[in-house]
Amino acid sequence: MAARSVYFENAVGRIWEEPMNYLRLDYYATPRDEMAFRALLTHALQAMVRRGWGKMLIDQRKMVPYSDAERAWLVGEWLPRAIREGSYRYGAVLLAENPFARVSMTRLTMAARELGNTYKTFDTEAEAVSWLTQAVVK
Repeated sequence: MAARSVYFENAVGRIWEEPMNYLRLDYYATPRDEMAFRALLTHALQAMVRRGWGKMLIDQRKMVPYSDAERAWLVGEWLPRAIREGSYRYGAVLLAENPFARVSMTRLTMAARELGNTYKTFDTEAEAVSWLTQAVVK
């Protein structure tokens, strides 16, 4: 089996290309600069388009909550583009340890449903990978 490889990394997080045909986004525990946050997710979209993968494992375990501006950009701009251009359909989320970050993700999940994307949250990486690799992007 091929090894996973780093696609992009900055101060906000790291994007991996996984050998089982999905992206992995690891958020770091540090406060985020909005431009670095947007750059990280823009690269995730580019990787989806390049690979033709519409699935991503999002590791939020160490993440701080999304700001209102980040959430508005995600829902209003990034998600619609990722769905339209990158065929982004499935996000397996490893839940944040920070309770405020969990609430922030819940709000994003509700908004994403209206756009046609499915997020599912998990406590363990094994469960998230199992669900994500069985999901079929249409």
